[in-house]
Amino acid sequence: MFAPAEPFAEALRDFLQTTLEDAVIYGEDGETVIHEGPATIKPDGWVELPDGRLISPGAIHHIEP
Repeated sequence: MFAPAEPFAEALRDFLQTTLEDAVIYGEDGETVIHEGPATIKPDGWVELPDGRLISPGAIHHIEP
């Protein structure tokens, strides 16, 4: 018998994401700060903020931890 795939997939997602306690996220122009504070970088490149909002990878120039 095989174990259900969902718990494994969830554990893998948790392993691959990066949680930053204090980050500065810059917008497309590289100068505008669009978020300061904690953030989680998901394996697919999206960034999740503490309130649950997501920032598209296309909207981010760079992130400074």
